[in-house]
Amino acid sequence: MIPLKIIYKDAEFTDKVDITAEEIYDRLPVEIPKTSLPEGAVIQNIFEQIIADGYKQLIAITISSGLSGTFNSVRLIAKDFPDLETFMFDTKNIGIGAGVQAVRAAELISEGQTFEQITKTLSDDVTKSKIFFSVATLEYLQKGGRIGLVSSILGNALKLNPIISCNDEGIYHTVAKSRGRKKSLEKTVSLVKAYVGDHKKVRLVVAHGNAEKEALILVEVLKAAIPQASEVLFGQISPALVVHTGPGLIGLGAQLLD
Repeated sequence: MIPLKIIYKDAEFTDKVDITAEEIYDRLPVEIPKTSLPEGAVIQNIFEQIIADGYKQLIAITISSGLSGTFNSVRLIAKDFPDLETFMFDTKNIGIGAGVQAVRAAELISEGQTFEQITKTLSDDVTKSKIFFSVATLEYLQKGGRIGLVSSILGNALKLNPIISCNDEGIYHTVAKSRGRKKSLEKTVSLVKAYVGDHKKVRLVVAHGNAEKEALILVEVLKAAIPQASEVLFGQISPALVVHTGPGLIGLGAQLLD
């Protein structure tokens, strides 16, 4: 794992290493921190460790290059290690929507597929992972400069809850708008159901930002709406994502496996 940095005025932390999502939520009323790329030396050390462990081939899976410079940082450092055959994979996605691509890669490795087969499958299936985020407020996306193609359109004043996702370029855009939390979450479930369509092999994902109670209810709603799903991956979003989305985020999505 290559963790991002969380930067406060008086301190710096490493995502999920020495700071939790809960700690950031507690401090949001006082200060909204910034996030930054991992330091080059950190990435370099990871490459060196991979080689020391005896690996010859590497699949580097990153969050969207349209939202973070992480992909480019890793790509540039990979050039310093010509003996390691590195496949750079831009998921065009964020959070658990990107994470499931790493899960998929691990499954393909355990099935005994070759490096070439795995990298081709990942590339071909980049659009087979989708997550829809229902955000309680646009304040944090705006302050963090990650608003992308999401227009505020006086959304906060009108009590509009936008549902955002990543487009084909891996940039945030508004998929739908609903008035009020309940309608927004119902719409998000229907978007996941429409995305899954007739697919028979599917994995569902549910992520939340300090909204575990609601998210657990939505796990059951999704399972009922998409009964063919083999599993549901569930969890709190990372501290870095908390910084840009604020409290109350619910992310619902799916990965198509057929």
